[in-house]
Order: sequence, then C-alpha cells, then structure tokens
Amino acid sequence: MADLSVNIGELQMKNPVMTASGTFGYGEEFADFIDISRIGGIIVKGTTLHKREGNPYPRMAETPAGMLNAVGLQNKGVHYFVEHIYPRIKDIKTNMIVNVSGSAIEDYMETAAIINELVNIPAIELNISCPNVKQGGMAFGVTAKGAEEVVKAVRSVYKKTLIVKLSPNVTDITEIARAAENGGADSVSLINTLLGMAVDAERRRPVLSTVTGGMSGAAVKPIALRMVWQVAKAVKIPVIGLGGIMNWKDAVEFMLAGASAVQIGTANFIDPAITVKVAEGIDDYLDRHGYKSVKEIIGALEV
Repeated sequence: MADLSVNIGELQMKNPVMTASGTFGYGEEFADFIDISRIGGIIVKGTTLHKREGNPYPRMAETPAGMLNAVGLQNKGVHYFVEHIYPRIKDIKTNMIVNVSGSAIEDYMETAAIINELVNIPAIELNISCPNVKQGGMAFGVTAKGAEEVVKAVRSVYKKTLIVKLSPNVTDITEIARAAENGGADSVSLINTLLGMAVDAERRRPVLSTVTGGMSGAAVKPIALRMVWQVAKAVKIPVIGLGGIMNWKDAVEFMLAGASAVQIGTANFIDPAITVKVAEGIDDYLDRHGYKSVKEIIGALEV
C-alpha cells in the first residue's frame, strides 16, 4: 500500500482527495453513506460575514455532462457558523476547511479573522470570484491587482493555511495565480465554475432566475486540466485541482498535470461515496505502477 499523504502548506492530509465547497454541505450530510474521516479534507459551503438568502429559484439546471448553479452563497453567516455548526463538526477526524466569501475586502478580513480563532479549522479557502461592490461588481479574481490586494489583506489577519480559489473566467489564469502567491497564499485551488447559461426554448426564457450561472461537471474537465497544468508551472506553491473530476482516473490526470491534491464537486451529487472510491482508485493506480508515494506522480506528466 502506497503512502497517500500530502501537505498543502502546513496542512497535513492523509490522502489528496478533498470535497469542493458547496457540494458536500458541512460533511455531516454524507456520514450515512461513507466514513467521512477517510477523506483528506472537507471544504464546507461558502461562508460570508452576514447572512445571505441566495438567489431566487430556479437556481440549478442540468446540462449535457454537467450542471449550472446560481445558488448565490446562501448561508447564515460566520457568527451562526461559529455558534451552531462548528461545535457539530469540530471533532470530525479530517481537515475541516471553511470557504470564505465576501463582497468587500473588509468582509473577507473580518470573516477570516473570526475563523482564525477556531482551533479545529486548520485552513480556509478564499473564494475570490465574488463581486467587489466597490469596483462596480467586478470579481476580485479577474484582475491580478484585485487578487493580490484581497489575498494580502486576508493574509494579514489569517495565520493558518490559506488556499485561494481561482476563477477560470479570465484571460490568463497564471497571472492571477502568481498574484495570489505574491499576496501570501499557501496554495491555489482551481478551477471555480465557468460562466454559462441555459435557455428554455418553449418558454423563450432563461432556465436560471439569474440568467447565467456557474457550470461544473465532466464537461469542464479539459479546461480545468489545462489551467492546472499551466498554473503548476507558473507558481511555487501547491496547486489543488478541481473541475469535472468524476472518478479516480480523472484525479490521477490532474495530479500528473501538477496538482498536489484534488477536489471533487459535482460527482458527489451522483455518487455520495465517490470521494472514498477515488482515494482507493489512486492507491490502486500507485500499486500497479510501483510507486511508493502519491507525491511521485505530482507533476510527472511527460511533455
């Protein structure tokens, strides 16, 4: 049996398989299906400073080989998380990571500072795909300057492992990744959802209430794989790959392309046990190819 452990900054993981924010609730919801302590890390749903109701329904739509969502970061806010959710999840025997979102730098900083005090939360994932209200709604993560500014601000108040989640809706994702690294990120995760839309031809109306939404699932994998490969060559910090990972083979491909770990998102809706199956599949792959450690395949793509 190979060594599946990996490190992301100071974050030590028993295996490289994580869950993507917004697809796994707070972890508890999947406890009836699998032993969730077998997952390398669980990234809980997006958390903001204040309560958010999210977008009006309909806010999800199936597409060929994927799905669209426009949930809109529905959550009860960080104070509710600290008081009601953290006590329930703090003793789960894996890395519980909070995805942090905001619409102003001050929001990000305050939320991160609050989570910094939670002993059993070893890392946060910063979602910089949120619109910057002071910049007319442009996402922080679509400019290098915006990305570096928000990461640097959060780094000043957050002392544990800082993962920054990158938007693919940019011209050059390597530029944004380097900006996050310069701002003090310990790792970058990519890709967040691609911007897409669905149309109801009979009603001549958009399917989603917001018209556009985030596309995820198997259809985005080739784009995600390409971006992970590019970013892994551009930065010195670990890269976490996600986007259309549906099985162990997809996960291995991302690691060969340079990812130190992977996140599984949409596949959780299809098979609630997929994370554990992927970890087992990676282990089997390593055994078949004579590898002693999963670290041996990170970036091992021969180009």
